[in-house]
Amino acid sequence: MKYFFQILLAGLIGGTIAFGAFSWKLDNVEKRIVMNAENNNKSSLVSSSNTLPFDFVDASKIATPSVVHIYAKESEQLANQRFQGNKNQRGNGFFGFDLEDFFGGGMNNLFGPKQGTGSGVIYSEDGYIITNNHVVGFADDIRVVLTDKREFKAIKVGTDPSSDLALLKIEAENLPTIPLGDSDNLQIGEWVLAVGNPFSYLTSTVTAGIVSAKGRELDIIEGKRTIEEFIQTDAAVNPGNSGGALVNAQGDLVGINTAIATPTGVYAGYSFAIPVNLVLRIIEDIKVNGDIQRANLGIEGFDVNKEIVEEENLSVDQGFLVVNVIDGSGAQYSGVIPGDVVTEVNDITVRDIEDIKAGMKFSKVGDTVRLKVNRDGVEKTINVKLRQGL
Repeated sequence: MKYFFQILLAGLIGGTIAFGAFSWKLDNVEKRIVMNAENNNKSSLVSSSNTLPFDFVDASKIATPSVVHIYAKESEQLANQRFQGNKNQRGNGFFGFDLEDFFGGGMNNLFGPKQGTGSGVIYSEDGYIITNNHVVGFADDIRVVLTDKREFKAIKVGTDPSSDLALLKIEAENLPTIPLGDSDNLQIGEWVLAVGNPFSYLTSTVTAGIVSAKGRELDIIEGKRTIEEFIQTDAAVNPGNSGGALVNAQGDLVGINTAIATPTGVYAGYSFAIPVNLVLRIIEDIKVNGDIQRANLGIEGFDVNKEIVEEENLSVDQGFLVVNVIDGSGAQYSGVIPGDVVTEVNDITVRDIEDIKAGMKFSKVGDTVRLKVNRDGVEKTINVKLRQGL
């Protein structure tokens, strides 16, 4: 009996020790599980933060100092000249409005001198500033305010209404410039920032969005010859932003904010910017030549197709058939005649009228355009000097 109790006691002691050891081990296992779970959560959080959109602090710091506020006004004298010339300043525009309605270019005075505000981007340290033509094109009194509150009177170096771009100059040195990006490398889905002065009083405002499309043609720039290949974004842009900067995540300039798609006149989801590669080409042209006026060839006709080939007994199966040559045009003075089939413009093969537009995209009054035409089965090269007023 005594031996039995000794065995029972030993069993109880051993069980207690075993249970205690098991509990300790289980507790440690649970702790390790909890710690591992916490570590996994931390790892997950770190990993997630790396995949979340980065902040735009650095890009904003780079871009904001080089975006200026522009105040533009038309003098009484210029307004009188406009009225005497019976110029209709109200066009069709996007959703029935002008670009000026959207971005402050005289939107608050339709019958007297026009005035408005917008934005601009410092192009060079010595005071050249890029903006939109619809911001300053109507004005002869232009003031520029920098982010450091310094104010300057600006002169208009020149404008290009066909691309809605303008170049200003202020007398200043060592101005903050913005790094130039490459809009051709811009990707759909890439983050971008819009920097500008919406509604005049919200100065130096930064908004973010993504590139949602490239190469948009919206038919919002007035004129027979226009250049439109907008970058479409969903960065918020409003009246006053026009002429401001569209920058990538590194703070490089990739576009000039120009228009919005809206039925109301304020931001409704989509904004449009002129690609910087196009901007630079035109701005350098303005810098050298001043105002730029685009010109047409002065021809009218049809794209060549199978039916036209058969009807006109043509010896080529693609191109643009000239039916009419406008009196006084460069084409008339250069010897283009009805019946000619334009097959090349400036070494670009012509399949339809759009190829002619592409070949003449940057051509202006005074430039010479090289045409290759097929006339009664004979190929000819004709140099056409573009003339004003067409």
